[in-house]
Amino acid sequence: MYQRQASVFFYTVSPVHMGAGQAVDVIDNPIQRERHTRHPNLAGSGIKGAVRHSWKALNGQEQHLTDILGPEPGSEVLHAGAASFGDAQLVALPVRSLKGGYVYTTCPHVLARVKRQLTMAGTPCDWPTLQVSDGTALVSHKELLSSPGNHGERLHLEAFEYTPQESAELAAMAAELATWALPETEDHRFFRDKLARDLVVLSDTDFSYFAEHAMVVEPHVRIDPETGAAQDGGLFYTENLPPETVLIAPLMTSRTRTGRGKEQGANGELEADEVMAQLRSLLNGRLLQIGGDATTGRGLVIARVQEGEQP
Repeated sequence: MYQRQASVFFYTVSPVHMGAGQAVDVIDNPIQRERHTRHPNLAGSGIKGAVRHSWKALNGQEQHLTDILGPEPGSEVLHAGAASFGDAQLVALPVRSLKGGYVYTTCPHVLARVKRQLTMAGTPCDWPTLQVSDGTALVSHKELLSSPGNHGERLHLEAFEYTPQESAELAAMAAELATWALPETEDHRFFRDKLARDLVVLSDTDFSYFAEHAMVVEPHVRIDPETGAAQDGGLFYTENLPPETVLIAPLMTSRTRTGRGKEQGANGELEADEVMAQLRSLLNGRLLQIGGDATTGRGLVIARVQEGEQP
């Protein structure tokens, strides 16, 4: 039974490839996706593995690594870890815009998920349920809109045109989301302000198109060292989450379960609060590498731990 809960936001600062392990259509290395929504996600096991891999680099206490995250496979020590990371679900996806360079897109279904996760983890979230029809986009200001024409002002994303509706509720929600999702440091100020200003809500249907097709797809070529030319079958395509994507995952902690007991002093068990405190100090505002292609700069994300009131 887990006693402490928190929400962890992940903000991508490079393309991220968390592989699905199977080829689909023309993409040889697709990313992980939810079966029912087809939204990109990051498996909790991959997040936990990334934290384990970065433990020392993040100045984690080495003696607590196994206690908190569990022993490595094949270890002679057998006990469960005291931390559980859930799958990271999509919160906002960057999409190219005619005005403003790009915007952060989301949809009512995604926002309802974020609200549910935050509430379950003890963070009060009284966001209203937004209603958006297909072909319409909720915006918080008019600077993103193209000049009025025969059909009035429009929002242009990629090759698509949307009828805008200004929403004061969205402005308040976006401002709150920005404070939760990104660190409060000066180097992240631009992106906090942009997320608060340029969050756009599409219908669930319209958003699903971008969640499926607005990824970064990179061609790779294996070169034959003898000929200097591409090997036969050496061309392959890898899919990545784009930079500036926002995701959220649950984090739960319990008392460590090593069996040593508190009577052993410093080597005794850690309470759930202590486990959460260690993970918060490791992750909050820190840079992690998640997924594959680390040697080509892929998988860089900023983590932000949002703790709420605990029962």
